[in-house]
Amino acid sequence: MPYVSRSAEGAINGLYEQRQEGRADEFLLDTDPSIVAFLDTPPKVSSVSARQFRLQLRRAGLIDAVKSWVAQQDGETQDAFEYSGTFVKDSPMMAEGFAAMGFTTQQIDEFFMAAAKL
Repeated sequence: MPYVSRSAEGAINGLYEQRQEGRADEFLLDTDPSIVAFLDTPPKVSSVSARQFRLQLRRAGLIDAVKSWVAQQDGETQDAFEYSGTFVKDSPMMAEGFAAMGFTTQQIDEFFMAAAKL
């Protein structure tokens, strides 16, 4: 039976076993539909390993297109693609690369979710 905290929009954004005064004062039963929905929501993925990222590029059939795009970029972008151990979804390089590939925000989220499972 958790206490919940909510975002400014009213969505649950945290569960606590004990009341957190000023943060999580609302008590709900474990079976409350909003608790069940919160627990069933997959976590957001903000980064993946280089291995996961490259495997997902290959599985999505994008590896050659991305390598071609990277080859046309500045040295820092080329080095970041080649030597980064982690690829961060919201980094400027990622935003530029995904925009060049024509990805929507939802497609980027789906790409990172799929990569995180590899």
